[in-house]
Amino acid sequence: MALSIPRIFIAAAHKSSGKTTISIGLAAALRARGRAVRMFKKGPDYIDPLWHRLASGRDSYNLDFNTQERDEMCVLFARKGRGADICLIEANKGLYDGIALDGSDSNAAVAELLDAPVVLVIDCEGMTRGIAPLLLGYAAFGENIRIAGVILNRVGGPRHEAKLRAAVERYTDIPVLGAVGKDASMSLRERHLGLTTPGDMAVLDERMAAIGARVAAGVDMARLEEAAASAPALDVTLPPEPAPRKADIRIAIARDAAFCFYYPDDLEAFAAAGAELVFFSPISDAALPENIDGLFLGGGFPETHMAALADNRGMRAAIAAAIAAGLPAYAECGGLMYLAESLAWKGERAPMCGAVPGRAVMNARPQGRGVIRLAARENAPWRAGAGDGKVAAHEFHYASLHGLPGDASFAWDVLRGSGIDGRHDGVVIGNLVAGFTHLRNTQKTPWVEAFCAFARARKG
Repeated sequence: MALSIPRIFIAAAHKSSGKTTISIGLAAALRARGRAVRMFKKGPDYIDPLWHRLASGRDSYNLDFNTQERDEMCVLFARKGRGADICLIEANKGLYDGIALDGSDSNAAVAELLDAPVVLVIDCEGMTRGIAPLLLGYAAFGENIRIAGVILNRVGGPRHEAKLRAAVERYTDIPVLGAVGKDASMSLRERHLGLTTPGDMAVLDERMAAIGARVAAGVDMARLEEAAASAPALDVTLPPEPAPRKADIRIAIARDAAFCFYYPDDLEAFAAAGAELVFFSPISDAALPENIDGLFLGGGFPETHMAALADNRGMRAAIAAAIAAGLPAYAECGGLMYLAESLAWKGERAPMCGAVPGRAVMNARPQGRGVIRLAARENAPWRAGAGDGKVAAHEFHYASLHGLPGDASFAWDVLRGSGIDGRHDGVVIGNLVAGFTHLRNTQKTPWVEAFCAFARARKG
């Protein structure tokens, strides 16, 4: 099936080039022009898609070679991109960066897979004529990559911009789509998003609008849309979507400023698996939702809200009691920290739920970062991986867990990565699995269906 989906892939020469700021600025500017924008993020990152959603007004989806098959990525992109006026796919790090030396999992590989024209965001601070050989090298290095334009970022002023434009126009045939000056107010330094109150949302909406206006003032939006429209029709086979199963279980999902790391397609998979999703706040709600058959505590930032979480004694007690009573529960990273006996950060310690007999401690350096490979153990309450029980996922945690009993039971052996103790992840306590791994529901790891089946089987 050939689908016409206007799209561009937004990349950079290296990380910290201002790519995310430019991406959300473009989304906000396009939205202000009346366009329906769909955004995607290369890799497993949760935070940038939260900004994407704020800027575009729609969920953003991850495209990740580690957890997804290539055809699966194409199908997800096509299904979510259909109906949008324009799709923006944001890279992580530089255009040609990835883990594999051959580039098979790089940002460029995603652009090639989706046949998407590339727009490079170049950090021009301290650069003039040197931009030309940089662009020439990037254009020549990728055989099947088409660089449709460049956005000059962090430009020092009109004179600096003129020099940069002159160098690009003289030595390359890459169009300059625009220039954005250095502006501290556009920086996304605050990574802990507090998306909880109408007041917070009003401030963030204003900020998105301001960034969009700033980007629109410097970028030729019409030429950007022309570049997106130049993308060829995408040849992809869309398998029929199974009819959603009638909801017969209720799954409570923690979602507030402390717990916000959820993939939208995972939440959609819960609904498809026959689960009614009931969202609640461990910060502000007095108790768990009623008549639930399972509990999912995702990742986030419990450390920045640990005083509020600790103060909500009723919720902590309710969760501990529900898990002790056998409620099927799954917790990832921040969720594990919240279920521990206590959480320590920056010299402070606060009591948490106590459902996991251990103490969570935030460290100055990451304790686990990147790709993690797991193998299900025989005592795993449910198997996240298909077939052989192998799991491809990711972890990124500064926290460590101390004081687990020596006879603690685990759901997974760690084949690559850190997990809880370097050898295991997913501590098992009754019907609870809690670990540092972030799972993604995919063809290889259909964990949502497995968890829902487990919850259904134990429904009272």
